[in-house]
Amino acid sequence: MQAAEPTGVFSLAWLIIALPLVVSGVLLLLGSYAKSFAHYLATAAVLGSFGLGVAMFVQLLAAAPEARQVNQTLWDWFSTGNWTIEVGLQVDVLSILFVLLITGVGSLIHIYSIGYMAHDERRERFFAFLNLFVAAMLLLVLADSYIVLFVGWEGVGLASYLLIGFWQHKPSAAAAAKKAFVINRVGDVGMSIAMMLMLAWFGSTAYADVNAGAANLGPTATLLGLLLLVGACAKSAQVPLQAWLLDAMEGPTPVSALIHAATMVTAGVYLVVRSDAIFSQSETATTVVVIIGTITLLAGAWIGCSKDDIKKVLAGSTMSQIGYMMVAAGIGPAGYAFAIFHLITHGFFKANMFLGAGSVMHAMNDDVDMRRFGALARVLPITFGTFACGYLAIIGFPFLSGYYSKDHIIEAAFEHNAVVGSLAILGAGVTAFYMTRLMFMTFFSAKRWREGVHPHESPASMTVPLIILAVLSVAAGFVMNSWIGHWLEPIGAEVHHEPAIFATSPVAFATLAVVAIGVVIGWLAYGRGDLPQKQPRTRNPFAVIGRNDLFGDAINHGAVVAPVMGLVRGVTAVDDGFFSGGLDTSAAATGGLSKAIGKLQNGYVRSYALTMVLGGLAVGLVLIIGRLA
Repeated sequence: MQAAEPTGVFSLAWLIIALPLVVSGVLLLLGSYAKSFAHYLATAAVLGSFGLGVAMFVQLLAAAPEARQVNQTLWDWFSTGNWTIEVGLQVDVLSILFVLLITGVGSLIHIYSIGYMAHDERRERFFAFLNLFVAAMLLLVLADSYIVLFVGWEGVGLASYLLIGFWQHKPSAAAAAKKAFVINRVGDVGMSIAMMLMLAWFGSTAYADVNAGAANLGPTATLLGLLLLVGACAKSAQVPLQAWLLDAMEGPTPVSALIHAATMVTAGVYLVVRSDAIFSQSETATTVVVIIGTITLLAGAWIGCSKDDIKKVLAGSTMSQIGYMMVAAGIGPAGYAFAIFHLITHGFFKANMFLGAGSVMHAMNDDVDMRRFGALARVLPITFGTFACGYLAIIGFPFLSGYYSKDHIIEAAFEHNAVVGSLAILGAGVTAFYMTRLMFMTFFSAKRWREGVHPHESPASMTVPLIILAVLSVAAGFVMNSWIGHWLEPIGAEVHHEPAIFATSPVAFATLAVVAIGVVIGWLAYGRGDLPQKQPRTRNPFAVIGRNDLFGDAINHGAVVAPVMGLVRGVTAVDDGFFSGGLDTSAAATGGLSKAIGKLQNGYVRSYALTMVLGGLAVGLVLIIGRLA
């Protein structure tokens, strides 16, 4: 696809990033002086970026498919040898969808945060970090090269660290922030090596240059694809680099919504789809993507079944849904459109449910334990109604957003491999179970509130975003279903047939049947009778493994932390015993000799005379012995 020169609104692409970035800097500089207006300024900045994104989307929509790409070079970053690295932006059919998702959902999360964080003492800092998060993600998706993408990639990592640990007075929040930061650095190693290979092979990391030369990569394509996948797994919390995601719930709930719906975890899917020219050259790399996605969609669902913390159930759900997207992306051109389709609809209904969980917490004095909820449907009618829309969307209720986007992935998975398709259907059934469990434990069943809790509906600043997201959760799938595949054709997506309003294939009916079974099992297990207020002890291995996050921390400790710490201790022992010990011994001997020699310099003339006489006698004795010999 031929890139056009930036004209009109496209010449302002840099402003989409600059608005939230500059406001973030201003708020951090002003500090507490900005407390009275920080939330309004930060929200206005993201809304401004959203407005620019809409204008560009409309312009691209009016252009011919082959002309839907605009590149803008901002400046030369640095030159060394034969390499010249430029800072440039690329607005095309893929990046503009992410811009709309990031700024659209991000704006709603900002508005919601005005009410949610109203009484926080450091509200201005929170909104500064939130704007930084949005700006970094926008740079990531608008970059025209892997190096510029990597700057946004690192910015997202920094912002997530600052926001997950925003309440750093809580040791658990500080630890969660460090954990997310460290695990994502593991992914960054893969990204860094991949970019080094690109520079060595292509002399550039620009998408245009990499895509043009990818056909000549040969076996290097597999290595390059797997290295990029390492980065994607860390950012998108895919097995085996998923352990940070559930701990990240220690941050304020709007942060969880932003991470799970519009930023951070979507970056890995974007990277794989954006790198289609590389992955398409290696069947091994794409197969690994599909395998990891399949394992993760089941692992996340398993965790979701085992948690009583409402936010952690939703976090496990995000792992699982991103796994579906990875499966679609790994299938290749036949799945690209479905991966992005589900990513967008998931952004709507997952933001809806995370913010809904925040509304429940707001009503329950920040409690997150569903075993102390129950009977909230009548007390929180708006929260319940909007959350129910997200619930129906994620389980794939007919004609709602998730029905269209996720079922497309399951169909494509079956066409690719029957085993992968069967496991994807199983994941849909488990999703229906744990989400039904969440609904009954939170909004139905018997009242199990703590003493002194008096639930109340959230203010309009929180409920209005919920209503908008609920509408999108219901309608976005139907609206996008008819055009998303054709829209993404310029990036290599394949469209085999016109999507139907209602899927009538055996796979579609099997999926609906399994989902219905999951709902019924959830109702039978949690919809009737009283539930204990404390999680009952169990020896059920599935429950124990799920409650412990599939022992991700233990595996990481045994596979990485313990060996590295052992190596560090061994190096320290060698250093202390040989290098430092040898140097210390040498220094002590030299010091002792110096002291002994120093005693000869006592300042007495008679001592010096005696030394000279003894020295003379010694020299004479040596000479006599020499002659006799």
